[in-house]
Amino acid sequence: MKKLIPVFITGLFLFLSGTAQTQTFTDRGKVTGSFQFDGQYYMEDDKLGITEEDLDGKLFRMNGFGNIIYTNGNFRAGFRYEAYLPPIAGYNAKYEGHGVPYFFAEYQFKNIQITVGNFYEQFGNGLVLRSYEEWTLGYDNSIRGARVKFQPYKGIYLKGLIGTQRYYWEPYYNGNRGIVKGFDAEFFLNDIFGGMAESKTRIILGGSFVSNYERVQDKTLVRDTITYQYNLPSNVAAYAGRMRLIYGGFQFDAEYAYKINNPSAMNNYIYKNGESLLANVSYSKKGFGISLSGKRIDNMSYKSRSTEIGEALDINYMPPLTNPQTYSLAAIYPYATQPNGEIGFQAKVNYTIPKRSKLGGKYGTKIELNYSNIFNIDKQAVAEGIPVDSTGTLGYKSDFFAIGAPKYFETFDIILSRKFSKKFKMILSYVYQVYNIDVIEGHAGEPMVFAHIGIADLTYKFTPTKALRMEVQSLFTEQDRGDWVMGLLEFTIAPKWFFTIYDEYNYGNPDKDMQLHYYSAAMAYVQGTSRISLSYGRQREGLLCVGGVCRAVPAANGFTITLSSSF
Repeated sequence: MKKLIPVFITGLFLFLSGTAQTQTFTDRGKVTGSFQFDGQYYMEDDKLGITEEDLDGKLFRMNGFGNIIYTNGNFRAGFRYEAYLPPIAGYNAKYEGHGVPYFFAEYQFKNIQITVGNFYEQFGNGLVLRSYEEWTLGYDNSIRGARVKFQPYKGIYLKGLIGTQRYYWEPYYNGNRGIVKGFDAEFFLNDIFGGMAESKTRIILGGSFVSNYERVQDKTLVRDTITYQYNLPSNVAAYAGRMRLIYGGFQFDAEYAYKINNPSAMNNYIYKNGESLLANVSYSKKGFGISLSGKRIDNMSYKSRSTEIGEALDINYMPPLTNPQTYSLAAIYPYATQPNGEIGFQAKVNYTIPKRSKLGGKYGTKIELNYSNIFNIDKQAVAEGIPVDSTGTLGYKSDFFAIGAPKYFETFDIILSRKFSKKFKMILSYVYQVYNIDVIEGHAGEPMVFAHIGIADLTYKFTPTKALRMEVQSLFTEQDRGDWVMGLLEFTIAPKWFFTIYDEYNYGNPDKDMQLHYYSAAMAYVQGTSRISLSYGRQREGLLCVGGVCRAVPAANGFTITLSSSF
């Protein structure tokens, strides 16, 4: 496959440059692209425990990519070059290197679209298939193969695909990971049936089927001098059905997924089938919105290599039922989805107190409430004397609606946003979190974390282009690293300049030597679609999560530069 990459790129550029005498390159189509460079220079820091030996001579690390896409009518083609020389601390070391891991060609002919090469795709909510890229996490499970999208009739959308997933720089060969095949269909009933075209009720139905073929070897396990041989399935199938009902401001969404038994390193090689359910009901009108969501996941890790652990080679995705936290102290304890089993719900309310009322003020006041609670599913032994999750067994029995132990995560957020004048606005937040650090971060034996977080975010505009923003945050907990306080000042000269200083102080750490300041100063400049930023400071250790998928971030001290642009 590596040999095909330069051939593909050469052929692409020959195509771009090969024009008729009366045509120019511009006449044939257009080229767009983007790139980003992230570099970090690391320094020793005795208080953080970062030594010369830890740095291992790799004082400067960088991640970077460049996308080039050519479009000509119904034809698109492109590639992405990536470099990790070496990868920034916290990214998987397997990324080290550079090359072209992503390239594609795509053609749209009337109601058929054909893609060959790499692509990203999602069926429904992703419960059986989601392929995507998240640069900040170092996550990319793109599929290399072929995909066809077909609309045979108004309101009917079909997708089919086959390929292998990206695994860092490792090429696919000799069945070293599975071949993923999938089909998805979606039906917009109001478009299909003319009699429903004017109906106030909108109905959308969908279904998916995914299969992973992996050339697996039987697993051998030795216990008490007895050798056990386990036959592992080569084909693991999963399917899902979904629906969406819309009536005025009401909307109901639900998707159910089922997976054939898939013994793997993620579930201790048990033979239990997997299933998941995601449901949401919401209502919204001007100034008010409410939503209720529920989710149950049971043994739904689905990878294209049965021996893989961690986040790589995930075929599917399980959306989190938690509110994404944008403030730093509220994000210290983020939730990571537990694919082997979780059950939970979320409730959200948004309300705007009307303008020119006593409580709303001149511009109105926005209130947002969020509550999430997530537990383990109830797991019972399949038979007396067989421990739950025993290798080579059905693993466990579980009542679908039963809540198990322990609790994984709980959060309550309240956010008040108010504009007092054309110059001044304020956001106040309170966050309560219960965090199972044992399960989520693997800190065995550590107690549950109970945290209270208060946040004040104030912005004052001196002129239409100059503004000063201040954040003050406090986190109080008797567990883990104790109490924190954080302060930030950000001065903006719109639309080009940004200057920021902040400090996170872990003054309540039970270890006196770790009651440290995590200070930082940064500046950024924007010119059109280009942006450059430079910062210096400390980085605290923790988890970085996006959509329930996380990576560990190590403590660091040094300079960071980021350059991005698009054209």
